[in-house]
Amino acid sequence: MGEQVSVTGKSGTLRAAIFGVNDGLVSNAALIMGFAGASQGRSVILLAGISGLLAGAFSMAAGEYVSMRVQRELLERMLHLEAHELGIDPEGELAELAVLYERKGLDPALARQVATQLMADPEVALDTHAREELGIDPDEGLGSPVAAAFSSFVTFAVGAFVPLLAFLFVGGTAGTLWSIASTGAALLAVGGATSFLTGKPVARSALRMFSIGIGAAAVTYAIGSLLGVSVVG
Repeated sequence: MGEQVSVTGKSGTLRAAIFGVNDGLVSNAALIMGFAGASQGRSVILLAGISGLLAGAFSMAAGEYVSMRVQRELLERMLHLEAHELGIDPEGELAELAVLYERKGLDPALARQVATQLMADPEVALDTHAREELGIDPDEGLGSPVAAAFSSFVTFAVGAFVPLLAFLFVGGTAGTLWSIASTGAALLAVGGATSFLTGKPVARSALRMFSIGIGAAAVTYAIGSLLGVSVVG
């Protein structure tokens, strides 16, 4: 059972990392290609890309922090209320737990016996009610908002840096082509990594992510080209 929880936790961490990188990669590539399509200079593209990286990373971190903080406070309140109910109405909570086990297939007498044994220890009683009634696994913890925010910032920034990297060294058509190439390679890698979560073929997952990301960049490049011509005209 412990191994299953560990695997689930690792899977969740991998999922968050993959999609954090993907969010940064696709959003900043689309932004940069929009400026590249408008024939902006390397300095302007760098400014836009760095701004997109920082704005996106801070936005992701702030959103993740608030989300995790609210979720943590909500779960803590639910556990507090459950502990209060166990203290003021233990017989009612025992009957409630027995009903839950009856619904899982135990006969009423056995369900009552199991519930009585579990309710004998206050800590076990709260743990059991959290799992069976509230759907909370206390062993996994409620998560750290700061850690989640930091992770979101880093993974988004890593992804967003990839399409920007080429423009640190070259500009113009060469910079655009190198940026597209590095972005495409990263999309294939990230897409392939998702196959470890979904169980789908690596090539299929990689090509799907590649198509979506490059498609988004192509659209913004085309829009940038049209806007650039319009502004110049």
